[in-house]
Amino acid sequence: MTPGKKLEGLVAATVTPMTPDGQINLSVIRKYVEYLVSEQNVKNVFVNGTTGEGLSLNIQERKQLAEEWVCQGKEKLDHVIIHVGALSLPESQELARHAAAIGASGIAVMAPFFFKPTNKDELTAFLQKVASEAPAVPFYYYHIPSLTGVKIRVEELLGGIKEQIPTFQGVKFSDTDLLDLAQCINKNEREQFAFLYGVDEQLLSALAIGADGAVGSTYNYLGQKTNLMLQAFAKPDLALARKYQFLTGEFLNFVIKLGFGVAQTKAVITFVSGIPMGPPRLPLVAASEEFIVKAKAKLDSIVWPDGD
Repeated sequence: MTPGKKLEGLVAATVTPMTPDGQINLSVIRKYVEYLVSEQNVKNVFVNGTTGEGLSLNIQERKQLAEEWVCQGKEKLDHVIIHVGALSLPESQELARHAAAIGASGIAVMAPFFFKPTNKDELTAFLQKVASEAPAVPFYYYHIPSLTGVKIRVEELLGGIKEQIPTFQGVKFSDTDLLDLAQCINKNEREQFAFLYGVDEQLLSALAIGADGAVGSTYNYLGQKTNLMLQAFAKPDLALARKYQFLTGEFLNFVIKLGFGVAQTKAVITFVSGIPMGPPRLPLVAASEEFIVKAKAKLDSIVWPDGD
């Protein structure tokens, strides 16, 4: 891993591999790392988040996964970001201390979502209590209001946040409110925060207003194609970048209509990578054979601009 390097470009929101009987399967993470680097050209990961079913795992499982990703990522990955958010503040603090102890590149926290913070000060207080347990580790806020129900605008949250959380480095912004994101980027230029967009089908729009990169589940299997979109955008060849974004959207639009979530994402990564990611944990249920057949046929039918 690369200490001090700004988090940018693509970050794969990793799934948690499981055995058929629903136990975490650490044995395939080495292959998973190698696949992301060699097949998808993705060298950053976000572990134990939404895609990783982090809130469905117990503390011990989350620690074991964090350790394995950090261990297998050494000298292969640039960043291993561990999501340490939890409904219980002491649990979140314990996970933050653990992530620091094992040498994680950064930690991230989503807002607690049963008893919710109702304003900026309450949310900042919670985040600060977690971040302070890992005082040498870069800290990221994970904004995902569609799942947490916490709709405090990030623009508001960031005002003076460095005074409260000196390790604050940026935001995983998983919301479609591009006005909020744009205000964050515009008002915090001097801070050098990393703004990583989390709605994969709208990434090009976020890049246009200054996002530094993206954290998402599709980069597990469309990382290489999305990297080509980033290259086209940087040239800039907007027409080519749009083609990649439209084709990613075409696939996602197709699978969303079939019913698409973490379970289906695991199935897609399994058939693309050849690594068995296993079923999700209840209350999620495994993707159907019908879904797998249709999703694979759709992905195989897409003609990408690079001819692959």
